[in-house]
Amino acid sequence: MGRILAIDFGRKRCGIAATDPLRIVASGVTTVASAQLIDYIKNYRQANGIDLIVVGEPRDMHGDPSESQRYLRPAIDRLKKAIPDLPLVFFDERFTSVLAHKAMLDGGLRQKARRDKALVDEISATIILNDFLASRQYQEFKQEQQ
Repeated sequence: MGRILAIDFGRKRCGIAATDPLRIVASGVTTVASAQLIDYIKNYRQANGIDLIVVGEPRDMHGDPSESQRYLRPAIDRLKKAIPDLPLVFFDERFTSVLAHKAMLDGGLRQKARRDKALVDEISATIILNDFLASRQYQEFKQEQQ
């Protein structure tokens, strides 16, 4: 069983999170420049094995695709083209940045650390992945794998 990788995509940088090999725990991995995302995923996959990529899908308060979809889709299309054999799914990422800031505050991080946008992106990716692991969408993926 391979890991599941989550991406909180941004125009400048992407937060990355991954599960352990048994897919029990999701942890933040890093933040990479958006332009380096494909190379990073290829290298990570080679070193760690990945069975699925979960991409945070930006939506507005009504659940409709947000304006940032226009930046996300072309980048994800390039990723799919570069790694066509790796399944990729979208998962709602509403409120992940807010939850990431709350987690940082609850964790006692100082204000300077809370302003670190790269850390916010990494925590957001972790939240996306944890939410995905608890979802019906993941349960369906597991059944397909068996």
